[in-house]
Amino acid sequence: MRCLISLVTSLVVAAMAPAADKPNVLFIAIDDLNDWVGPLGGHPQVKTPHMDALAARGTTFTNAHCQSPLCNPSRTSLLTGLRPSTTGVYGLAPWFRTDPRYKDLTTLFQWFKKNGYHTLTTGKIFHGGYPPKGERPAEVDVFGPPGVIQPRPQQKFVKTPDNHPLVDWGVFPEKDEDCFDYDIATWAVQTLREKPSGPWFFAVGFQHPHVPCYAPQKWFDLYPADQLILPQVKEDDRDDLPRFASYLHWKLPEPRLKWLQEAKQWKPLVRAYLASISFVDAQVGRVLQALQDHGYEKNTIVVLWSDHGWHLGEKGITGKNSLWDRSTRVPLIFAGPGIAANAKCHRPAELLDVYPTLLELCGLPANQRNEGISLVPQLKDAKAPRERPAITTHNPGNHGIRTEKWRYIVYADGSEELYDMENDPHEWTNLANKPEFAHVKKELARWAPAKSAPPMPGSAHRILTFDNGLPVWEGQEIKPNDPFPEK
Repeated sequence: MRCLISLVTSLVVAAMAPAADKPNVLFIAIDDLNDWVGPLGGHPQVKTPHMDALAARGTTFTNAHCQSPLCNPSRTSLLTGLRPSTTGVYGLAPWFRTDPRYKDLTTLFQWFKKNGYHTLTTGKIFHGGYPPKGERPAEVDVFGPPGVIQPRPQQKFVKTPDNHPLVDWGVFPEKDEDCFDYDIATWAVQTLREKPSGPWFFAVGFQHPHVPCYAPQKWFDLYPADQLILPQVKEDDRDDLPRFASYLHWKLPEPRLKWLQEAKQWKPLVRAYLASISFVDAQVGRVLQALQDHGYEKNTIVVLWSDHGWHLGEKGITGKNSLWDRSTRVPLIFAGPGIAANAKCHRPAELLDVYPTLLELCGLPANQRNEGISLVPQLKDAKAPRERPAITTHNPGNHGIRTEKWRYIVYADGSEELYDMENDPHEWTNLANKPEFAHVKKELARWAPAKSAPPMPGSAHRILTFDNGLPVWEGQEIKPNDPFPEK
């Protein structure tokens, strides 16, 4: 009997040990952050000391790309492990579980929970307002403050052509403590101080540098206006684009470069975007410091990512909603146990890969529905081969394919773009119509999804369809001679 008890005890301890030894996960999301961070070198003046420090103790993917250049489809894809072309989530609406096919789909949070993890979230992780309040307990164990863009000035600083209330920039408020996202970092710091039960999966989502680009004066002071370097743009950059390229961002609240130049707002916007980046970097730093202060750093995997990039004049636009690098390229940094330090991987990577990567790093069973590929080989050896390119989709039939050398874009009407990213990193020269590159296009085109699901029922906001040979933007047909909106 004593031997039997001893054996049972040993089996119980053995069964419990793996859970106790599993690493925690700190999952940091940043909204609308392009490659203007120190580890990616996207802007020569940007100051991101805390993201730089995280990169120094981990691996940075320098060629990482989102699955969609828009908040809701990008985040839905990362958290479900499915491509937008699979789910049909392309716009800012709907919440994916409104579709009966996905009522029981297991998200990244739920997979960790079913495998013994305590899950927590605060700030913007799902798209704003999602999941609906009544559904939150089924998604995450602890749902902290969701994050709101408040306070805001009584009146906008900049009267933009669309005059959307969030499309604004300037010095506001006076103190960090009063600026949105500071409260999210504070809640995360307090939660870590209180030692959540573990192992835990903790998601912290920041909204800067998403518009409105507000930050206190000290962050603007890092970027003196008289020394500011503006993005490089080419005046005739759109001349070699197929017309369909413009349909992806046909009418948006974000202003065009032409208006910014005429209104003398290009430099103020770039400065405000940089200030917002440095402000959110400081909030990331507060959370990472708490991780260290409370003894979690050595047994926590940290992954930092952005949902998509953001134009600041390139290709004549601001905002996202394109299949060029400025919209698709994002920061993606992993650090923690089992991850090579101070490494940079130039292989193409996708946000879709985050789900299976975290499962493997934490020793959890794989989710067979995942369409991404684990990045663990590259986290151990940055030069490890990668079997496929990064694929971005924006509305049905429009896909971007990114390798280390090439960017290929095919639109729903069959028109194409091709860029040699090694020799033309600004994507200024479209090679798609040159016969000598036909074999390159053919090789890249095979990676585009064979089929694109139609927009999910209830889809709205920034939805483009190609119906019977006609482009339709948010329910309105675009006529062949309609001019590209300049404001």
